[in-house]
Amino acid sequence: MHRPVQRVGRVPRLTRILVSAAAVPVMLVAAGCSSDSGSDSDSASGDANNSSGASPGAEVSVSPSANAVQVAAYATLPESCSVLTDKTLGSLVPKAAKSGKKGATDEVSARGNCYWTSLDSNGVKGSQYRWLNVALLRFDSDARGTGDAQAHTYFEKQVSGAKTVTGAKNTKSATVSGTGDEATSVSYDLKKKEGAFKQQTVVARVENVVITLDYNGAGLAGEKTPSAATLLKAAEKAAKEAVASVTAANKDGGAKSSASPSQSASKSASPSASPSKSATKKS
Repeated sequence: MHRPVQRVGRVPRLTRILVSAAAVPVMLVAAGCSSDSGSDSDSASGDANNSSGASPGAEVSVSPSANAVQVAAYATLPESCSVLTDKTLGSLVPKAAKSGKKGATDEVSARGNCYWTSLDSNGVKGSQYRWLNVALLRFDSDARGTGDAQAHTYFEKQVSGAKTVTGAKNTKSATVSGTGDEATSVSYDLKKKEGAFKQQTVVARVENVVITLDYNGAGLAGEKTPSAATLLKAAEKAAKEAVASVTAANKDGGAKSSASPSQSASKSASPSASPSKSATKKS
């Protein structure tokens, strides 16, 4: 007689069905929680976007020219010792018309200067002394502003410097018409052991270039002191000629086709010394 075999661990079919039916709601609840969590996350993300002020799908575009600086009008300078004609030099510095001395620079397109010293001896009657200096400084447009604006600032500094030279007497200044975009003359007397010097400084700006012309004269060893009015008239004429030379040097358009400022811009904006003050030292 055989005994029935007992199968341990086998769950009756009906019992398994009841257990499975009971588990279904639990899974649905879990799925519902997961769905609610996702909705909250999307809502939070939307609130964050709304708080930033950005519209869904909006694209921010910045024009490439928004921060561009206008290219300076003049891209070069004339040769400093050639800005004045032989005729003009012959009247200002008769004994040095062809012996101008160029200042040292490694940026000929950004700065330059040339000076002439003339001593016309009249024997026992004394001598007539003349000294002329022409300085050119060009500004490129860069992050600090346009070349014109930087040149205007430097123009004002040069005029101010000429008005405050140590030891100057009877200082006078006046606007010079017909010379670039703006021009000012400064005249004063300067007494030295060699004699009484009459100093004339004309500062002119044309576009992004500043020209500082210093001219002084004196009668030495008994020679008559030159007239300040005569010296000033000659200086103003020479300044107009220098402005014309700068314009002529840029007659092919002046401004470079490239919008990127040159490396000389930052250097040319900070000149090492004021030409008008160096005039008193040369005197």
